Amino acid sequence: MDEREKLRRSIERQAKRMEQAEQDRSTLLSQTAFLGVLALLLVVPVILGAYLGRWLDTLSEGYSIHWTVSLIIVGVIVGIFNVYLFVREH
Repeated sequence: MDEREKLRRSIERQAKRMEQAEQDRSTLLSQTAFLGVLALLLVVPVILGAYLGRWLDTLSEGYSIHWTVSLIIVGVIVGIFNVYLFVREH
């Protein structure tokens, strides 16, 4: 095999890789959707924890935010774990 044949095959291989990379490139819309899903996975457990904690605090006598703060922290931990699992899967 001469040098021209090696060069031609190398250029063809690089061209195929470039075409494949162009096809695999994600669009702005798909990146925005991905970030939106990540935000929902993080925020929803925090909001649910806040509402549940506030409801539990209203059941107790006097002014208390013990359950609210505790469940917000739990919501943050659950949200981070959700994001981690989602990103690891994709």
